[in-house]
Amino acid sequence: MSEVADAVRMVEALLFAAESPMSAADIGEHVGPDVDVADALAALALHYGGRGVELVERGRKWHFQTAPDLAHILRRERDDMRRLSRAAVETLAIIAYHEPVSRAEIEAIRGVQISRGTLDVLMEAGWVRPAGRRETPGRPLTFATTGGFLAHFGLASRRDLPGIDDLKAAGLLDPIDAALEAMEQDAQIGEQLELETGRQAD
Repeated sequence: MSEVADAVRMVEALLFAAESPMSAADIGEHVGPDVDVADALAALALHYGGRGVELVERGRKWHFQTAPDLAHILRRERDDMRRLSRAAVETLAIIAYHEPVSRAEIEAIRGVQISRGTLDVLMEAGWVRPAGRRETPGRPLTFATTGGFLAHFGLASRRDLPGIDDLKAAGLLDPIDAALEAMEQDAQIGEQLELETGRQAD
């Protein structure tokens, strides 16, 4: 067996046994400097492409996962995962698009305060992590997404997050747009009523 094939087998075995995704540097530390990790990963990704199990890169880390189109046959009838609240979903989206972001910044964007439990749920899910403190008065703690977040949502990096046009095309912004239009109409009606009331008083 050739050295190239041996290198591929070593990387394959390492990733198969790993408890969590591994970066190329992590893999290199285990297999040694004589192994071309990048070539081995490319060969494995090609070999597993289109199979029931695929080798994927998420956030610059590699791991095996079930092919997305087969996930439905592995899903249990009863979903044990806790459903995220609307506040948690909104908070996760803000962190993903604005990270690193502090609690105060999240609240400013959402327009309401968030409970401590909301961030706890996202961190327990492994999707959000503390990302250091701002060099500003009070040194607030900031938050960012994790590799687990990328893996769960099938993203190679945050650059793969959908843009505004993608969200509109999927109809995900329509309720928000409708709500904003309704708010604007209410504001216009309120201004008109104030003017009419002022005229009557005169």
